[in-house]
Amino acid sequence: MFLRCLTAAQWRLTLLVLALLLLPQLGEAHVLDVDLSKLSRTDIVLTYLRLGFTHILPLGLDHILFVVSIYLLEPRVRAVLWQATAFTVAHSITLGLAMYGLISPPTAIIEPIIALSILFVALENIITERLNPWRLAIVFGFGLIHGMGFASALTSVGLPRASFLESLVAFNVGVELGQVSIILLLYLLVGRWFAGKSWYKQRIVIPASVVIGLIAIYWTVERVFFTA
Repeated sequence: MFLRCLTAAQWRLTLLVLALLLLPQLGEAHVLDVDLSKLSRTDIVLTYLRLGFTHILPLGLDHILFVVSIYLLEPRVRAVLWQATAFTVAHSITLGLAMYGLISPPTAIIEPIIALSILFVALENIITERLNPWRLAIVFGFGLIHGMGFASALTSVGLPRASFLESLVAFNVGVELGQVSIILLLYLLVGRWFAGKSWYKQRIVIPASVVIGLIAIYWTVERVFFTA
């Protein structure tokens, strides 16, 4: 039923988005092309701030889709901010624990779970009519998993010994700025104009969640069976 809500133009756009997102994501690995030993403490912090931001925009397609998913169901600013706060607190915890060596999350398990978290929220958007209280707990739990994903990317780059804590905080702030940028963009493109419409659920939430869910299924299969 909901598939009929998509016009021919919307279907073409949907297929284009799917094609772009399903292409091999080349060049996603973070690379520091600077000699940190020659940088001031301030420049090091700015470097990791930028690194955290680019881990979300444009490199973090899976994290982008998760943020989009939690935004769609209830795009009111207060509701989104509560969810974003829960997600931030959670991923900050596991990112910090991993970088201090207190936990060692296996990438082969974490990455498929991140994909499944996107699928779960997308399906919830389709099935439920309104934001439920347990969404905060779900977002917090998935935030813990996503934080481990952030840690995997940051571990591949490393942190300078002399500015370990500052660089860690800067990376986390950069991640948060990336997420806030996505939320603001969604508000300007979607929430401000369409959130109050009677057809918002049928024409925007469901079709978008279907596309996101399909991408999440693809990533899950790819990460379980085809990623070394």
